[in-house]
Amino acid sequence: MSGNGLVSLENSGDVSKYVTQALDYASKFGVDGACAHVGRGKGYELTVRMGELETIEHHNGGNLRVTVFMGHKKGSSTTSDLSEEAIAEAVRAAKSIAGFTSEDPCNGLAPKDRLAREFSDLDLCHPADIGRGKALEIAQECESAALSSDARIINSEGATVETLETTTAFGNSDGFLHEGKTTSYVVSCCVVGKSESGMQQDYWYSTGCDPNQLDSPQSIGLMTAKRTLRKLDSRRINTCDVPVLFEAPIASSLLRCLIGGISGSALYRKASFLLDSIGEQIFPEGTRIHEQPHLKRTLGSAYADAEGVATVARDIISDGVLQGYVLDTYSARKLGMETTANAGGVRNLTIDCSERDFAGMLKLMDTGLLVTDLMGFGVNTVTGNYSQGARGFWVENGEMQYPVEELTIAGNLRDMFRSIVEVGNDVDLRRNIRTGSILISNMAVSGE
Repeated sequence: MSGNGLVSLENSGDVSKYVTQALDYASKFGVDGACAHVGRGKGYELTVRMGELETIEHHNGGNLRVTVFMGHKKGSSTTSDLSEEAIAEAVRAAKSIAGFTSEDPCNGLAPKDRLAREFSDLDLCHPADIGRGKALEIAQECESAALSSDARIINSEGATVETLETTTAFGNSDGFLHEGKTTSYVVSCCVVGKSESGMQQDYWYSTGCDPNQLDSPQSIGLMTAKRTLRKLDSRRINTCDVPVLFEAPIASSLLRCLIGGISGSALYRKASFLLDSIGEQIFPEGTRIHEQPHLKRTLGSAYADAEGVATVARDIISDGVLQGYVLDTYSARKLGMETTANAGGVRNLTIDCSERDFAGMLKLMDTGLLVTDLMGFGVNTVTGNYSQGARGFWVENGEMQYPVEELTIAGNLRDMFRSIVEVGNDVDLRRNIRTGSILISNMAVSGE
């Protein structure tokens, strides 16, 4: 085992010392390789319901996960006790577990020549003094804006303010060590509306690494009320085959299906509808889907993946053609390929959009179904068959006519991807998958 300082630690602190201790014990115990990850977080979650403080939960803790390799045998152990004695015991436990596992030639540390060497400031840490009193005011203002917006809003599931400051460190026995800090803030609200036909509820939220990135509490509350009210008096529709527009906040689920199909674990198990599809036309010509791991002030950004491998901006889909898979070190070795620095998932996955806004997307569809909610787990990543419970709005002449519910939309993901007509510019930036509304030319809709 070596400690040659392959990567210098920019912001050495209390968290990185636990990684160093774990790696030192791994060396003393004679393992062939080791890596360790530590995360510590502090913050709170405060919820108001009907104007009164309902709950407040404080978070202040951490844990360490250590993985050791004995030849090609692997063992892992986790501890939330970060005392030196507990860390030593965790390493002993990981070594003991490795002794009972089978040899797997794909086990091992990430390739040393692929480890991240440079770390610039991604501007992800913005500590803010949001005291409990201020958080209470924010939550009350948010909920009050929703409740007072319309007499049909009759109840609240609560408004919540969340803050979290996280410090993480990762290191391995090839000399990699890096520590980073991030902050995250969330304001959310959920209310209940009622009409003669019954009750409906919906929610909205805003999030960011800097509290200045968040929408105002009042606007979050008003949006929550608007989304709830528009669901009232929902109807059933007849079974039909029509164009389907996925609203931006749920359109990301389609891209998650893509990532599921090209992820290494699904591929080496031969459990993917996109097996052996590199170089194949998966989406319409002109479609570009790419990772942007180095965006500043964006919570999905990182210069290294969960194994320390340097992340790079890359196209996954270019002009509709699949360019590569989503692999960590283990799955890459299983497939005889190279890691794509995706241990821990994709980072800021983005599908390029058109210049058409949401209203323009409705007009482009003309007549069909706008889907705003999905329910169930009806996606088969082996066959690509897709069947999901849905609700949303019936659209005619490019205008939302009335809310609809108790529907099932179905198709096959390969057909759905190829049938994408356009992506709107109403991009939802709150998630790690960034997309606008997505229009699919035709899907089966089961209703009455």
